[in-house]
Amino acid sequence: TIKELPSSATDSALIVSFAAGIRIKAIEDNLGGGSRVIRVMPNTPMVMGAGMSAVSLGSNATSIDQEWVKGFLAKAGEVVVVDEKLQDAVTATSGSGPAYFFAFTESIIKAAERLGISHQDATTLASQTLIGAALMVEKSGKELATLRENVTSPNGTTAAALNKTMTLLERVSSLRLVSLV
Repeated sequence: TIKELPSSATDSALIVSFAAGIRIKAIEDNLGGGSRVIRVMPNTPMVMGAGMSAVSLGSNATSIDQEWVKGFLAKAGEVVVVDEKLQDAVTATSGSGPAYFFAFTESIIKAAERLGISHQDATTLASQTLIGAALMVEKSGKELATLRENVTSPNGTTAAALNKTMTLLERVSSLRLVSLV
């Protein structure tokens, strides 16, 4: 915990916090106010080198501190710098985000299995589709709605499936996910 840090470490050390929901000011106050603190919200895809981290600087952290932390985190994925007031939103978006994609992919796999596809093939189909779709989002330069519409033939099977799920997806997107964190 913060209280367990030796005071000698706080005088010159850069404190990098990965603790969700713990504000920089609380850490600074607990360590004496002069500490250099950076708050980070990473996500689990970092273990694959494809993570996402958001960094926020405390009042005493320097641009050199920021660049060092960004460089360290960049070895495991992408890094953005955000105002600390956005860290809870970052937690709900990318910190928790992998779980949302895992749950969605699980649902696709289960549906494929119900249609007779083996678990192994369903997993390959779903995971590669997720990877490919993510690359299209990242690299195509197109809006998500355009990408979705390009896959959706009028009155086709994709349109029928989307019609059944869009109401639920719209309800999910209207939630204040941060209030759940």
